[in-house]
Amino acid sequence: MVSQAISGLRVGRGTVRRFRESGSWGMRYSGLTGSGFHVVLRGSGWLIRADAPPVALRPGDVVLITSGADHGLSHAPRALGELPEVALSHEQPATGPADFEFLCGAYRLEHGQVHPYLATMPDPLVVSPDHERFPALGPVVSLLDHDASQAGPDTGVTRSAVLDLMLAHVLRQWLEDEAAHGWPMTSDPAITAVLRTIHESPQTQWTAARLGETVGMSRAAFTRRFTSVVGSPPMAYVRSRRLGRAAQLLRESDASLAAIARQVGYATEFALAGAFRREYGVSPGRFRHVNDSAVRSGHGRR
Repeated sequence: MVSQAISGLRVGRGTVRRFRESGSWGMRYSGLTGSGFHVVLRGSGWLIRADAPPVALRPGDVVLITSGADHGLSHAPRALGELPEVALSHEQPATGPADFEFLCGAYRLEHGQVHPYLATMPDPLVVSPDHERFPALGPVVSLLDHDASQAGPDTGVTRSAVLDLMLAHVLRQWLEDEAAHGWPMTSDPAITAVLRTIHESPQTQWTAARLGETVGMSRAAFTRRFTSVVGSPPMAYVRSRRLGRAAQLLRESDASLAAIARQVGYATEFALAGAFRREYGVSPGRFRHVNDSAVRSGHGRR
């Protein structure tokens, strides 16, 4: 799926530029139709997003713009609207020391849309490269940096190849990291997006219709597609996720049953207790007691 998504981008125009900034600086990127990234080469800065808190950036970090979300970079946390629009130039940046240096690469799609697989991912997202698992990423960044300083008839050919490698490595690390943190993955990008939404917000009062709306589908079409991909109807999955999260909180926290009920979407502790007993065959209190006893005897989690 990653290779298909990148192939869909290749019809666009690939660009790579190096930026060097010092002092008080900031820039806003908007109106991109396509996907791109920023790679921090030197110094520290901030990723500025429209509807989320700023994210601190360090050398090596990669900001991946999966489907063209407006965003900015700055020397300090600021509102996105305060940043000036980035000024693009074909001239090489001035040489000499700079506080913050980064590469900016993108596939700009003049016609068409970003692949649906990319469109369902968070945008933007930040990846701190793991060079032990992905040792080729360092050399790819070096190739991009070299490409950014070149101009010639063969540049476009090599640029597309290196952009492909960069996007592939970053996407694959992000997907592995998400899977390691328990995020569900499927071959269907729309259903993957819904699963992630359920896992992030089990307390939300979901309905099949409301979940379908998050990916632009009718209730009936969404229910059929979700059931086919996941193997259970959407609301059965929501219930299972809520109760699984409740079980985790009972094992790993001292929160009251009422507090846990609120965190997983049940109106009262009694409603949670009834659903929990039907799912696990024991009451929440008994479940917690058994797990506490196992930990004390050395047979549980450590």
